[in-house]
Amino acid sequence: MKELFENIEGDKAIWAVVTVMSLMSFLPIYSASTNLVYVANNGTPTFHLIKHAFLLICGFMIIYGIHKVPFRYFSGGSIIMLPLVIGLLVYTLAKGTVIGGANASRWIQIPFIGVGFQTSTLAGLVLMVYVSRYLAQNKDKEFTLKDSAWKLWLPVAVTLALILPANFSTTAIIFMMVLMLTFIGGYPVKYLLAVVGAGILGLALFVLVAKAAPGFLPNRVDTWISRVESFSDANAEEGYQVEKAKIAIAIGGIQGRGPGKSVQKNFLPQSSSDFIFAIIVEEFGLLGAVTVILSYLFLLIRILIAAKKATTIFATLLIIGVGVPIIVQAIINMAVAVNLFPVTGQT
Repeated sequence: MKELFENIEGDKAIWAVVTVMSLMSFLPIYSASTNLVYVANNGTPTFHLIKHAFLLICGFMIIYGIHKVPFRYFSGGSIIMLPLVIGLLVYTLAKGTVIGGANASRWIQIPFIGVGFQTSTLAGLVLMVYVSRYLAQNKDKEFTLKDSAWKLWLPVAVTLALILPANFSTTAIIFMMVLMLTFIGGYPVKYLLAVVGAGILGLALFVLVAKAAPGFLPNRVDTWISRVESFSDANAEEGYQVEKAKIAIAIGGIQGRGPGKSVQKNFLPQSSSDFIFAIIVEEFGLLGAVTVILSYLFLLIRILIAAKKATTIFATLLIIGVGVPIIVQAIINMAVAVNLFPVTGQT
C-alpha cells in the first residue's frame, strides 16, 4: 500500500478531494437506495452499497491506470476511439437498455459482470480529447471554416446526432463544452456563431421530423416539451419530483435530519441519482450542501491550476475539456433539485 501511494503522481489535492467525496458518497447512497428496494423492488440496501463500493473501486483502478499513461498518447488514441464510440452509440440506439424509467435507450450492459454504462458519457469524453487534439495541431495555422467543417465539426455533429434522440440534455452539455473549448483554443468567434446557428437549425429540423413521424422517436420530443412546460407546474410529474425535492431541502434546515433519516427518499422516484442532492440536504442540512458545493468548487480550482501549469496547449485543453464538464454536470444536477433548471436527468 505504501508503494502504491508513493507511485501516485499529479495533483495530490485532486486525488484528495476525489477520495474524500467518494467516501462521503456512501451514506447518502446507502440511505437513498432504500427507494430502489421498497418502491422499485430492486435488491437490498446492502446490495446497492456493495455495488457502489465495487464501482468506486473499479473507478479508482481506472484512474490509477490511466494517470500512468503519458497524456500525449491520448491524442492519437482519440482518433482510434472516435469510430468505436460512434459504433457504440449506434448500438445503444438500436439495442440499448432502459434504466430508471427513462423512455429511451441510453445504457448498454457490460457482459459477464452485469454492470451498465451510459455510452454518451464515454462519447463526450472521447470527443473532448479529439477536439483538443485538433485545436492543438492547428494552433499555428489560420482556422478556416471549410477545413474545420470536415475535420472538426463533422465528427462532433455525428456524435451529437447519435446522442440527441435519447438524451437532449447530455447533447446540449457536450455541445456547450465543445464551444467553450474551441473558444479557449482560439477558434474564430464568427465561425462559432455559424456553428451555433447550424446547431439550432439541426435541432429544429430534428424536432419537426420527430413531430411529423411520432413513431420514429417515441415520446422523446414530447418529453422535452413537457419538462419545459412543467417547469413551474407542481401538478406535472416533473413538477411533483421538484416539489418533493424542495420539501426535502426545506426539512433539512441547517443541520439536517441526520444520516439515513430522510423521508422524501420514499417519494422521489430518482432519489439515488437525479435528486440525490435533495436527499443530502435533507439528511445533512445546509452544512452538507455547502460541503458538497465547496468540494466541487475546490475541484474546479485545482483543475484550472493544473491547466495553467500544463506545458503544452494540448495538455491545457485536455485538462479543461475533460475536467470542467464534471463540474458543469454537478451544477446542473443541483440546480434541478432547487428548481433553477427544468428536470434534465443528469445524475
